Amino acid sequence: MKLCLVGEKLSHSYSKEIHNLMGLDYSHTEVERGKLKAFVENNDYSGYNVTIPYKKEIIPYLDYVDASAQKVGAINVVNVVDGKRYGYNTDISGMEYMIKRKGVSVYNKCVLVLGTGGTSNTALTLMNKLGAKKVTVVGRTSPVNYENCYELTGTQIIINTTPVGMTPDLLGKAVDIKRFPNLIAVFDAVYNPQRTAIVREALSLNLVASSGLPMLVEQALCGEDIWLNKTHTECDSENMIFEIAKRKLNIALTGMPSSGKSTVGKLLAKRLNRPFFDVDDEVYAKTSKTPAEIIKTQGESVFRQIESEVVKELSAKSGAVIALGGGSILSKENRECIASNCVSVYIKRDLSLLKTNGRPISQEKGVEKLYNERKAFYESANVTVLNNEQIENTVKEIIEKYEIACSKWS
Repeated sequence: MKLCLVGEKLSHSYSKEIHNLMGLDYSHTEVERGKLKAFVENNDYSGYNVTIPYKKEIIPYLDYVDASAQKVGAINVVNVVDGKRYGYNTDISGMEYMIKRKGVSVYNKCVLVLGTGGTSNTALTLMNKLGAKKVTVVGRTSPVNYENCYELTGTQIIINTTPVGMTPDLLGKAVDIKRFPNLIAVFDAVYNPQRTAIVREALSLNLVASSGLPMLVEQALCGEDIWLNKTHTECDSENMIFEIAKRKLNIALTGMPSSGKSTVGKLLAKRLNRPFFDVDDEVYAKTSKTPAEIIKTQGESVFRQIESEVVKELSAKSGAVIALGGGSILSKENRECIASNCVSVYIKRDLSLLKTNGRPISQEKGVEKLYNERKAFYESANVTVLNNEQIENTVKEIIEKYEIACSKWS
């Protein structure tokens, strides 16, 4: 059985990896605008998923549309049987799973749906099915828009179906959730990065929140049920959510200068068969100058600006090991980018073992003072490991703690 994902731009999709892990022959097929009809009528796939911007556009080219998909007005699964094309919507099952696994009841709640595309219709249909008290759709040119939506102070649940916050827009948020005083939960259909800015903010406010990875996985497995005439279990879904999180989250190593981030990172990347990036090396690649040279000739503020550009670029990657600069976490924007798609690991090392050669900030301030200025930021990492003795033990401990962190990420 030959399967694929159809969309306009698919470089950030995880679908291929999910279905390949399930043993299916599945690929990505990018289709240019205006060429969808030609694809539908001339391809050799047994079935395919449909994503932005074709979920609505594909409907006229199908022979049959499932009743649930008709209600939503969008298709994300096509099954080809005896030359006939059957359309379904499993996004609605995926979204329902994402919400229910967090223990949130929509019944009698006031819900705000951000966006007016195909996934917005999915959210609207689901909210009505689950008995929401009031559902309001927010659009740029809708009666309720991104300026006056804050008047809906009774909003209890927000569902983002816009692409705002999608990689590489790690800091983007469609609304300011702090302006909704009765908010209890935020759900985002975006799954890359694995924690969007709106989800990170919700978590910081102790609200229930989820990015779209559980929705993506569930809709994918429901699609497989259609293609293969089978029924997957909740265990299948949770195992796949964990597996994709583990594969796609970056590991970002933070800690004092000379704590061993680069050395640990290279060995860790080798053990996990992942690409390795060092922020200081990437700064040099951009400027042909080392961080020390930039700080000495242009000042620390110039270096920090360049460093932030690099941190944002590296945080947007998937499945990498990243050695951060010792001061990378001083910037709030850097911390936000790191938290979007990385499990942060604090490499802790006794101050007496730290070296200052070639490190102008350590030499100027002294190791102890520098550590005291940064300690709180380092200790806020997802994982802490001690790196005083055998590096192999440090790497082993990181791998073990990283997997635990991934199991709790979504």
